[in-house]
Amino acid sequence: MAETTAASGQDAELPAPGAVSAVSALGSEGSSSVPAAPTVLEVLRRLDSGPRGLTEAQAEERLARWGQNTLPERSETSWLRLFVRSLRDPFTAVLGSLGLVSAAVFAWGTASVILLLVVVSCVLRATGEYRANGSTAALRELVATTATVLRRTDDHDMDVASAAREIPVYDLVPGDVIRLGPGDLVPADVRLLRSSGLTVHQAALTGESAPVAKHADDIPSEPDRGPFGQPQLCFQGSSVASGSATAVVTATGAHTRFADAHGRPSGRQDASAFDRSVHGISWILIRFMLLTPPLVLMANAALRDRGLETLPFAVAVAVGLTPEMLPVLVTMCLARGAALLARSHGVIVKRLPALHDVGAVDVLCLDKTGTLTQDRPVLDRALGPDGRDDPDVLHWAAVNAWWTLQLADLPTPDALDETILDAAGEDELMAYEGMAAIPFDSVRRIATAVIRTPGRFGRHTLVVKGDVEAVLGCCTLAEEERERLRGLAAQQADGGLRVLAVATAERPARARDYTPADERDLAFRGLITLRDALAPTAADALKVLTDQGVTVKILTGDHPGTAARVCRDLGLPLAADAVLTADRIGGLGDAELACLARRTTVFARCAPDDKARITHALRTSGHTVGFLGDGVNDLPALRTADVGIAPREAADVAREGADLVLAEKDLTAIAHAITAGRHAGGNIATYLRITLSSNLGNVIAMLSAGLLLPFLPMLPAQVLVQNLCFDAAQLAFAHDHPHPSVLRRPTVLRPRDLLRFITGFGVLNAVADLATFGVLALALHGPGTGDDEAVFHSGWFTENLLTQALVMLLMRAARRGAEGRMPGPVTWAAATLAAVGVLLPPSPLGPMLGLTALPIVYYLLLAAVLVLYAAGLLAARARYERRRAE
Repeated sequence: MAETTAASGQDAELPAPGAVSAVSALGSEGSSSVPAAPTVLEVLRRLDSGPRGLTEAQAEERLARWGQNTLPERSETSWLRLFVRSLRDPFTAVLGSLGLVSAAVFAWGTASVILLLVVVSCVLRATGEYRANGSTAALRELVATTATVLRRTDDHDMDVASAAREIPVYDLVPGDVIRLGPGDLVPADVRLLRSSGLTVHQAALTGESAPVAKHADDIPSEPDRGPFGQPQLCFQGSSVASGSATAVVTATGAHTRFADAHGRPSGRQDASAFDRSVHGISWILIRFMLLTPPLVLMANAALRDRGLETLPFAVAVAVGLTPEMLPVLVTMCLARGAALLARSHGVIVKRLPALHDVGAVDVLCLDKTGTLTQDRPVLDRALGPDGRDDPDVLHWAAVNAWWTLQLADLPTPDALDETILDAAGEDELMAYEGMAAIPFDSVRRIATAVIRTPGRFGRHTLVVKGDVEAVLGCCTLAEEERERLRGLAAQQADGGLRVLAVATAERPARARDYTPADERDLAFRGLITLRDALAPTAADALKVLTDQGVTVKILTGDHPGTAARVCRDLGLPLAADAVLTADRIGGLGDAELACLARRTTVFARCAPDDKARITHALRTSGHTVGFLGDGVNDLPALRTADVGIAPREAADVAREGADLVLAEKDLTAIAHAITAGRHAGGNIATYLRITLSSNLGNVIAMLSAGLLLPFLPMLPAQVLVQNLCFDAAQLAFAHDHPHPSVLRRPTVLRPRDLLRFITGFGVLNAVADLATFGVLALALHGPGTGDDEAVFHSGWFTENLLTQALVMLLMRAARRGAEGRMPGPVTWAAATLAAVGVLLPPSPLGPMLGLTALPIVYYLLLAAVLVLYAAGLLAARARYERRRAE
């Protein structure tokens, strides 16, 4: 027996004869007002058609007018377009601006290096996103290729019968009458004319896992379930699960509901978490860079009487503040994480910054069906009229399921019947002789099997199973007993169970057909209760998500009791007010909804707009929100969330609107994606903290030295080489392993927190540099001789690279002891950086950069400075971690 799933929608006017285009018979999503659907006669009149379909001439004329029944082509994003789009990245824009300034002051070496870094970063990002787009490019697998249509060949003789024949789907036009059978894909939007036991899968449109009952009768749909609930309408992209139907085509091609959803813009409506962080950090860098050159110029002009000749040095200082490798490192971290996810867990990251966003997610919104539960129910209990376990009830329910399947020409049992048959077994069912079956339909809401028991000649048994209220209405019961049984069924339903009623009746054997009129004077047998089968990995995945600091919110169209039971079965804690129905949020403002959403775990009876509103409210309250959806009705929420997630088998438009595509609808894959995102985000944050604090310290030291010394503290070429060495070494962070504590909480790049960090540690770095100046000034030659300038440059160059190597080792958030006996990539990079700092000045390349060899005593004194600096770093780091833990 199929369950009826209804949804709300709003009728749009069907196309009148001669209209320029045909439109779907369904209006906007999320409307709570559902006017009565047009009757069959009204639909046929508007389409200028009839039960026998169109003539060939009419079909040809309409095909020329409305075009072929094909989806509009979606232009693929080219690699070049992705490359140009990556140039708009704020970090890239910052570097580009510095490159232009460097070129303006004829610092061609600096400008060339910066330009190279910009190109490398954009190439890496464009290539990664282009490959991800290619992995999700499948589009038309949900559309049928042929259809059975009724058409008349004689344009004038109305008595000529219509002939049923197969034609290509692209030749269908509005007004065509088609036939649908089990397994058929619905080739266009249609209005049912006749149906028999019809159920359809609408997962491609709504994400619903269970088949939805459809019928041609002119009765209204339930007003609280979403846009695809008109029982008289079927839509392109759905498929027939059981039964048969004759229907008239109401919309084709670009005017179908499926094409309308496919044509909607899939881009995010506002900035994601990564975009917000990047913009904030970029503005910090821009402010520093705009402030630094004027300060350098004014200080040198006022105190040292040096003018525009210090402009290249001022630009070099600004470049020194900027993490030149940031775009490259960010892209490397994200691309490497995305590649590992795709290779190891089948997760495709379509937009590289989305990997950072998923690592920052602290709230995950999802539906329960197919994620927390499997797409099938399991038997809970079989209850007699007294509410006690009664195996006979299961037996009669299985008899009904088996013989309805055998006699009603159904291709396969639906999920509920399959569960009942699995629980009861089929051995005893073959002992009966099936006589007739009246299949389930959404009007009666029951299914009936007529059997004969061997040895009981002259008697037939009617076995009825279906909706509790419908079955009770067919039973002979006192009103008090009927109310008691209703209460028993309601009690089970409130506990989150699906409830079916079973009844039987004895009838004299007869040869004529059985009809729904025979479903009367039944004896009530009992209730069958079923619950959702939990996904095997759901409980473990929820625990992992909880350990990762992610709060799960369930946004579902199901009954609140059903969703609450699933949460309890999975061990998901629910407060007293943690379950609400979506009708409670209708009159709330954004602020009130945000407050309510924070403490609510389950939102039941959600329409598409409700899901989007809840997601938006959570984002506005400061959360980074991920949303897992797989149907067309999930598109608004997928676009609203920071990270839209869809499984591979989701509707095509849902996959296109998502940032991450999962191989399966499995929370475990999301947990892996979050771990990968935090891995990449942790390394990016570490790079930013270390680089910006070191660079800020160097800038402070440069400004101080520029005011104290009669010469420039470092030549522009030396600044550039030093920065390139440091930044190249820090590319090792793309391969680093963050400390487990980094993976236990969302990795959000907060500009204010970053500014506090780089200010505190930058000052500490500047103190070490100033101490080095003291060593150079007092312990060596003292300022005033011709050699002092080269000695000073060499000493500070060496000290800078050594302190930066020390910072890389002591300030990274790496796993302690995780690298084992073999040094990791960061250790090797820091050692190489230190070697360059020590060996480059006395090497043959040193004089080319204005560097010279240093006396041994300098290295001894520098070692003392470095020990004190390391102690200060460790103390500051311990204090920072304590404050962060609080």
